[in-house]
Amino acid sequence: MSSLPKILIVDDKVENLIALEKLLSVFDAQIVRALSGNEALQHTLNHKFALALVDVQMPEMDGYETVNYMRSSQETRFLPVIFVSAILREDFHVIKGIESGAVDFITKPITPEILRGKVKVFLELYEQRIFLELEISKRIQTEKRLHRGNA
Repeated sequence: MSSLPKILIVDDKVENLIALEKLLSVFDAQIVRALSGNEALQHTLNHKFALALVDVQMPEMDGYETVNYMRSSQETRFLPVIFVSAILREDFHVIKGIESGAVDFITKPITPEILRGKVKVFLELYEQRIFLELEISKRIQTEKRLHRGNA
């Protein structure tokens, strides 16, 4: 793959973003920070992400609302999202996160091995999807050339 996959990390606290970046530094991926839900949505207009890690509790627009907006856009409708929360650990909040479109919910303090294991899976799935999209595109082009040759 020619360009690095991108991971969007969203948290209203810079220290949490730095900690996540450090945990994710083992991956060959570009990390894009957002300090709010609005900033995260802005980034999704300009980048194609492999995964988003989104804090639940943020001022103005919380993580649930941010992901709801992501799900309403064609470009980010299927973007895998993992919610991260220090305070909201109860099943109600985990279920609300999953119902809003997240694929997982991790509580803080984060166990590095668990986070890295989950991120690794989604990066691999992203690379497979990109590969398949390229293969489909090649086949379509081949079919068009064959069709033109038979016409």
